[in-house]
Amino acid sequence: MFHATTILAVRKKGRVVLAGDGQVSMGNTIVKANANKLRILNDGQIIAGFAGSTADAFLLFDMFEKKLKEHGGQFVRAAVELAKDWRSDKILRRLEALLLVANAERTLVISGSGDVLEPDVDVHAIGSGGSYALAAAKALLENSDLDAKVIAEKAMQIAADICVFTNRNFVFEELKITK
Repeated sequence: MFHATTILAVRKKGRVVLAGDGQVSMGNTIVKANANKLRILNDGQIIAGFAGSTADAFLLFDMFEKKLKEHGGQFVRAAVELAKDWRSDKILRRLEALLLVANAERTLVISGSGDVLEPDVDVHAIGSGGSYALAAAKALLENSDLDAKVIAEKAMQIAADICVFTNRNFVFEELKITK
């Protein structure tokens, strides 16, 4: 499990929201409280968040963008190619991070073990507080009329109440899906 963060994706009624907390920890010390662990990629077509080592995540964001360019913006293919490289390269396989990425159609988790996972529901989360945020967001999604951003914010607040590696300095990125 990767500590020191919670990243959450919520998809509802033509909107996709990624939320991330701002805490960066080294051991038992908080070294930064307002980090931005989210990025907008591919000219605003994709939003991405990371859990894990910051330097590793920046490398993976760059690699994912390169894969998107190499494969003409094909989201799933770029994710699969990144996961293949990540798993097979001797240096890359030591990277300690997870990526949560979303475009207009899909949300994916990409890992260094070669996984490219698409959740069955319209929410997903990674990081040490991910399971708390996921449970809260799923309950809110299924049992309320709240919009995607409000669900993400409330779920992140719940995760911050439970996970010591998650703070309340939230950052949000959003895609409005137009079809």
